[in-house]
Amino acid sequence: MQKFQLIATCAAGIEALVGKELRDLGYETQVENGRVRFSGTIEDILRANLWLRTADRIKIVVKEFPALTFTELFDETRAFAWDSLLPMDANFPVEGRSHNSQLHSVPDAQAIVKKAIVTQLSDVYHRRTRLPETGARFPLEVAINKDHVMLTLDTTGDSLFKRGYRVAKGDAPLKENMAAALILLTHWTPADMPFLDPVSGSGTLPIEAALIARNIAPGYNRKFICEAWPWVDAEIADKIRDEADEKADYDSEFDISGSDNDPQMVAIAKKNAQAAGLSQDVHFNAADVTTFTTDKINGVIVANPPYGERLSDQTAVRALYKGMGKAFRPLATWSKYILTSDLDFETAYGQRATKKRKLYNGALRTDLYQYWGKPVWHHNN
Repeated sequence: MQKFQLIATCAAGIEALVGKELRDLGYETQVENGRVRFSGTIEDILRANLWLRTADRIKIVVKEFPALTFTELFDETRAFAWDSLLPMDANFPVEGRSHNSQLHSVPDAQAIVKKAIVTQLSDVYHRRTRLPETGARFPLEVAINKDHVMLTLDTTGDSLFKRGYRVAKGDAPLKENMAAALILLTHWTPADMPFLDPVSGSGTLPIEAALIARNIAPGYNRKFICEAWPWVDAEIADKIRDEADEKADYDSEFDISGSDNDPQMVAIAKKNAQAAGLSQDVHFNAADVTTFTTDKINGVIVANPPYGERLSDQTAVRALYKGMGKAFRPLATWSKYILTSDLDFETAYGQRATKKRKLYNGALRTDLYQYWGKPVWHHNN
């Protein structure tokens, strides 16, 4: 079976998590900015698409080379045997980006790569007229960074954060892969610790927590664009999904919950949990985070509260942070992880974080404020 050079792309700040996920799947990795390199067959491509919780896409690295002129870009692109990947009727749009490079015109780079591929395919398939492009979609990208060209083929299609369970959402939903990243950055052990999101909105964090606890592959209920390619065997995709189903833990009991002060959002969260097949695993209720109390001995709180990006919202948001700090302070054995872009969060919350981690929520720079709980035995002594 053919082996490919591959990259798993991801948000800035979580590359190490994606690398760990890939190593846990058995792959050797090389972590770079915004991506992790690995290699594998089409079976590995399908497995990575199915299992990676924190990545955005899995791409085949078709070719890499230096280029300072459009002639070099054309010649190097044309020299690749594109017919090994693209059938005659392939629909192959070419996206592009360029950074700190001589070839800075992205539209020109896209057009030249497209022309080079068309020329090579026309020669091989003996076409004198235009290629039909009526078949399966093969999304290509030309990325030029410091005069280094990388040509890639996307195997994923819709980004991996689209798990297929979000039937409804709120105003500023957290992407599913970022939610999974936040959970994997915590010290949560599902078997013996409660998990709570007290500002759960449309329910993404608790739902992702349940998928992690049950070891359910996040891509199990969706398709990937490469499954429509003629050289990808449907039996391999079925085999990978069957393997994943066998690895899931449908029997253990976990304590996973979410709450929100808006009953309408609670209803949306319940719908999303139902769509994920997890309505029995995640419990949602209407509650105000600032009045939260619990008699549970320890646990993990992960929250993505409003950020107050608009000046008009800042007063209300700071009051919310202050209320959260007051409500959480008695919970000495609980660990709290709070994501926000507000640089003055610690002041409003009333406590300095144990640790901060810079993350990007989409294009927005945020920090994950981590407040680690004391061990239960230490607290009781």
